[in-house]
Amino acid sequence: MANLTIGIGDFKVCKKPDVLVTYALGSCVGICLLDEMSGVGGLSHIMLPDSTTAVNGSATPMRFADTAIPMMIRKMESMGAVKSRLRGKIAGGATMFAIASDKFNIGERNVTAVKKVLSQLRIPIIAEDIGENFGRTVFFYTETGTMEIRSTVKGTTTL
Repeated sequence: MANLTIGIGDFKVCKKPDVLVTYALGSCVGICLLDEMSGVGGLSHIMLPDSTTAVNGSATPMRFADTAIPMMIRKMESMGAVKSRLRGKIAGGATMFAIASDKFNIGERNVTAVKKVLSQLRIPIIAEDIGENFGRTVFFYTETGTMEIRSTVKGTTTL
């Protein structure tokens, strides 16, 4: 069993019993997907909702909900996952700073984009820990499908 760390704007996929970990989810969203039958899991740490906002295509597609999630699913399928069996859990999307306009609430926009992409792909979200105003660290245990969220504000939550 290995702990695989996912950086900001990245994703990793693995087979059970490996554990996927991502740190410092503020306004970013962590998307955990699992096909229990094949034991293939994935975790994506997205920063922004929509790749069309990238300037001159300079940003990696793994930073955006609309491009990272389909890329991760393709990688999972190449390892034996079946898209129709995938189930999702999400965390993050916090409002980290006081803002004057909803237009700039990137956390909320990220959550909306993630939910939209997963809905379009017909992947149900079976658990979530989103919003509020604090950062989170996510551990995703592919052996059990458990998503463990750690924060200094709420302690440890298990979904």
